[in-house]
Formats: sequence, C-alpha cells, structure tokens
Amino acid sequence: MTVGTVVVCAIALVTTLVDDPGAAVRLAPGLALASVLVWALFGRPAVVVHAGGVRLENVLRTIELPWPSVQRIDTKYALTLVTAYGVYAAWAAPAPSRSLAARADRERLGRHLPESTYGLGGVRPGDLPGTPSGDVAALVRHRWEELRDAGHLDDPRLEREKPVTRWNVAPVVSTAVLAVLTTAAVVL
Repeated sequence: MTVGTVVVCAIALVTTLVDDPGAAVRLAPGLALASVLVWALFGRPAVVVHAGGVRLENVLRTIELPWPSVQRIDTKYALTLVTAYGVYAAWAAPAPSRSLAARADRERLGRHLPESTYGLGGVRPGDLPGTPSGDVAALVRHRWEELRDAGHLDDPRLEREKPVTRWNVAPVVSTAVLAVLTTAAVVL
C-alpha cells in the first residue's frame, strides 16, 4: 500500500509538473503528506520478535517487551500481549474482518497452531493463519513456548518497573511539518 501510494503521488506530481510547474509546487506538500501518512499508518508499524523479547513498533511509540514479562498472547481485536507491565496491542497485526473470519475454513483454523493458542476457550478468528494477527501470534507463541518449555520463564524477573518505550518522533514531526506546508500551499 505504501509503495503504491508513493508511486501514484509521484506520477501525479510529475504529470502536474509537466503541465503547470507552479501548481506542482503547491501540490507537492500534500502529495508528500499523503505518502508519509500511509507509510506511518500502514508501512512503518511492525512486530519484531527477537532473542530478548518482542518489540511493538506502533504508529506513535515503540515498546520493548522482554520475554519474562509476557504472560498471555491474545488476538481478539489485534495481536495483544498481556504482560506484567500491562496490556499492549500491535498496530501492525490487526485481527481479520468479520467477513474474512466468517469465510475462514474452520479445519485450517485449528491446524498446526501453538499449544497456547487454545488457552482462552478455543481458537479465535484472530488466530487464523494467513492473517496479520494470526501469523504474528503464531510466531510469538512458538518462541514464547520454546522459552517456557526450556524453563527460562519459570521464575520471571524483570529488569525494570516499566517497559522501554520510545516515541516515534520522525513520523510525528514529518506529518506535522508537511501538514503545515500543505495548509500554507492551499492558503497561498
């Protein structure tokens, strides 16, 4: 989606530049704003599973959750990690829509999923393989279960009182600057 938006915006800018360079200058901030917004909302968010834990790179902030803090993995509305620090949802891994969940092949839904998938009274539509929440939840659960079964999570101790959290300054600042430039271009 991000690449498509950037390509469409670039084509619009080049086409306008050829026809009317002045209009292209006024249009450029708005096209850049559209590209940055799509990137910030859909292209940038991620769930990174690594040796030390899970990093949720959401739109406004990034949260580092160490493995010992993870208590449960849910997929009701999105991949959600219930931790000793609180509950954290992943913007990058939403649950499937109702229509997709209704069309889901129930046979495929329950096959080859990690054991901890079944702990909340059954498999949720958000656990459906091939969906953002389902694929990421399976990856997180597999790693979490490996650590748990190896005994690494038997006596969890946390290094901090709160998870490491950092604000994502680049998307916020670039969106604000481009919004101001877009407004100025429209007004002038």
